[in-house]
Amino acid sequence: MNKPQSFFHLHLISDATGETLLAAGRAASAQYKDARAIEHIYPLIRTEKQVAKVFEDIEEEPGIILYTVVDQKLARGIDERCATMGLPCVSVLEPVLTVFQSYLGTPAGRRVGAQHVLDAEYFRRIDALNFTMEHDDGQLPANMDDADIVLVGISRTSKTPTSIYLANRGIKTANIPIVLGVPVPESLVNAKTPLIVGLIATAERISHVRQNRILGNSSTYEASDYVDRAAINEELAYARKICTRHGWPMIDVSRRSIEETAAAIVALRGKSR
Repeated sequence: MNKPQSFFHLHLISDATGETLLAAGRAASAQYKDARAIEHIYPLIRTEKQVAKVFEDIEEEPGIILYTVVDQKLARGIDERCATMGLPCVSVLEPVLTVFQSYLGTPAGRRVGAQHVLDAEYFRRIDALNFTMEHDDGQLPANMDDADIVLVGISRTSKTPTSIYLANRGIKTANIPIVLGVPVPESLVNAKTPLIVGLIATAERISHVRQNRILGNSSTYEASDYVDRAAINEELAYARKICTRHGWPMIDVSRRSIEETAAAIVALRGKSR
């Protein structure tokens, strides 16, 4: 018998965007299937006045507090308030910084939002995002050699969200749909630079995803064939045949999150270099 799901408040206090905290909080929360976190995110908290306002909210809905605040005075203030209220709190970055300091032999610079500076890496990610949006769903197929990665697959195999996720990591990613009976572009077949990966899934998974799509937006398929598992199996067989013919690796995304699919692609890219 399954336990009823319970809820708890998770307060995330950050002096930057809060992305690090959100990832850490969700990773920990995912380990508790019977408890769901109600997230409260407080980004750009850099003054004592802001901290005081945050704790007014926490008093209304107490819970677990995670924070990333590099200003040690503000951090001590958060610890003290939590201790007074009897609430658990953790400085997520502090144990990591301690390890870095021990190994490197020098204290951290304590720069707020240091991971978000407008450096070359930042502009590389922006360039990758622009490229990926311009080359979504088979657009501009002539310049596939400018891509780092090209994803191919039939409709509803998560090509676009995976492409965008990879672009956020600075990887120029194009994606091209495979349509039953239609050859893939010659520019893709002849491309020398990118890693080309086929995304596949079970017919059941694809049919389920397609049923949740507005069929009127799908001009390539008859509505009945679009969700029919036998027809989908034909599409998948055609996609596998193309990938096998050209030696393109395939990844089954049926039970993978976008993040897991992207990690598998990055690992393939590392091996192909």
